[in-house]
Amino acid sequence: MIRISYNTGIVALTFVGLIVAGSGCKRGHDNTGVEYAPQMYDAVGYEPYRQVKPNEINPMKLNMRLPASGTVARPNYQTKFGSGDSTSADLMLYNIPADSIGISERVLKNPIPQSEQALADGKVLYGRYCQHCHGEGGKGDGPVAAQYKGVPNYSSDALKTLNDGHIFHVITNGKGRMWPHGSQITPDDRWKIVQYVHKLQQG
Repeated sequence: MIRISYNTGIVALTFVGLIVAGSGCKRGHDNTGVEYAPQMYDAVGYEPYRQVKPNEINPMKLNMRLPASGTVARPNYQTKFGSGDSTSADLMLYNIPADSIGISERVLKNPIPQSEQALADGKVLYGRYCQHCHGEGGKGDGPVAAQYKGVPNYSSDALKTLNDGHIFHVITNGKGRMWPHGSQITPDDRWKIVQYVHKLQQG
């Protein structure tokens, strides 16, 4: 009967492990060898910008597909009001940095013509997104403001002069304790809120 000591067994197992591990490494830059636990590196689902394995459903077995007919790039969304005059503007194109509110104050004008409908829409949107902090009349006395100190009063002398660009920029990117709402409110709805805030500024 052959007896193998504990240390000899460890040496033998280590040697076998090295052989197995070495079998995954072959010469040649194009050979990646054996890949252990591939699910740690490659997603099980298909990812549009990464091609790991052939997609058996899409044309040419690619993950990426052509956009639907009529799709346009976001910067060319063509959500416009007016017809070639100063009120014509693309509402989706807003790339002023969050820390550049001064630029917004100088260059942004509300592209939505003033109307009773736009003002009514703005009131509804204000009640949905703003009233809980700013209050129904814009006095900074909403129920949240009682706990969340520092909500401004729109009709105060200091805020009566805030223009379109300032208000739109703050709704989009936030300011001070106010959080940004650009991801929750579409650009055209933000402009309608701007119109309604101007009404609240009048007191």
